[in-house]
Amino acid sequence: MFGRIGQAWSGFAERRPGTAQFLLFFLLSNGVTVLQLALMPAFKAAFGLTGLVDTSFQVLPVGSNPDGSSFFVFDYAAGALPEGGGGLAYFLAVQITLLIAQVINFFAQRNVTFKSNTSIWRAAFWYVVAYVVITFAAAALQGLYKAPIYELLIDTWGLGKTGETAADMVTMIINSALSFWVFFPIFKIIFKRDPEVQAEQAEAPGPAQVAGVPVAGGAGESSSSARAGQEV
Repeated sequence: MFGRIGQAWSGFAERRPGTAQFLLFFLLSNGVTVLQLALMPAFKAAFGLTGLVDTSFQVLPVGSNPDGSSFFVFDYAAGALPEGGGGLAYFLAVQITLLIAQVINFFAQRNVTFKSNTSIWRAAFWYVVAYVVITFAAAALQGLYKAPIYELLIDTWGLGKTGETAADMVTMIINSALSFWVFFPIFKIIFKRDPEVQAEQAEAPGPAQVAGVPVAGGAGESSSSARAGQEV
């Protein structure tokens, strides 16, 4: 059964390589998103038991909100949500979750989806650059939707802790969706396949072939010596 599925997928990938690549990217990205949905509330609950909830983390002001207050790229005011911004506890929960997810995503996408054979260090460098830029952009956008989502689910709909958990998931899904659409074209650029490297790898002799050369030569020399002895 699995053999037939594998053969069908291989045939499809040969006929439509671009579509197959996108489908693999989609599946792996969704798997990473599920991991994020599990990790983020867990980290948030763990940090919520500390005083970090009451430690404000508001940096990089870039303008003003409609009420005249400063708009921060990273806006995590002290206090539990929705009255506060979750403080440093929420910031760490989000960023640690994203870091773990992106490290896993890097290796999975490079090795499985794009099958890259170029320098992993060069790819890692540009991946980190893209990750930092996307993190700043996503954090700025989160300043627009985070508070309304938590207020809606916790207070307006009266869901309490259930609403808080649902809001955690909604915000993480939005983050993941933003990363999904931005990272795919970036991966197409940084995860290259070099045909020359691939050809060299295919032509390189395997261990058995390399090991077999001296063995075969040694056997030939022994046979020749034996025949020479008999002739003498």
